[in-house]
Amino acid sequence: MTYSGEVKVGGPADVHELKDLMITKIAVGPMDNNAYLLRCRATDEQLLIDAANDARTLLGMIGDDGIASVVTTHRHGDHWQALAEVAAATGARTYAGREDAAGIPVPTEVLVDDGDVIRVGQVELTARHLVGHTPGSIALVYDDPHGHPHVFTGDCLFPGGVGNTHKDPKAFASLIHDVETKIFEVLPDETWVYPGHGNDTTLGAERPHLPEWHARGW
Repeated sequence: MTYSGEVKVGGPADVHELKDLMITKIAVGPMDNNAYLLRCRATDEQLLIDAANDARTLLGMIGDDGIASVVTTHRHGDHWQALAEVAAATGARTYAGREDAAGIPVPTEVLVDDGDVIRVGQVELTARHLVGHTPGSIALVYDDPHGHPHVFTGDCLFPGGVGNTHKDPKAFASLIHDVETKIFEVLPDETWVYPGHGNDTTLGAERPHLPEWHARGW
């Protein structure tokens, strides 16, 4: 079936099958968070992005193969409610942005900086540090050698704009700068965007609206 990226809490997951990587998206919790399970097709190693909520559902999605690692995109509580339980059940290594790790009440084993590579089996994800929604938010870029890139943006980029900067002009300026220079300027329009909440988008769909975002300041 064709992947749409449209998922609802309590509903089924959606699976995006790439040549080297399987991406399973599911929605969990009262804030309709997205969690993403990445599986290397060559090794079957798995990585979870944001153990946001509902550990039972996440562990059911993970299955008996477990996960090697779990990455938390940022320190806001709705993105790590199930982290302690998932990490304890799977023994997964925990990753988070260096500047946000202190705000996550589960110890971060690997502190992530801009440009760091996180591996799941033979697949490489490159971290991009995007400052503004939180000090240590990270996005993960998978540059598919067989197609277009894929980027997991946490709460830094959504359909229709960047993440919430709480009407702080300096935070908005920082976030829009980082999203433009580290995402839009270096990745093509075909890049698929997987956000922390809601539906997916592409950079091509969002790029024409960047001047509007600048003008409105959020």
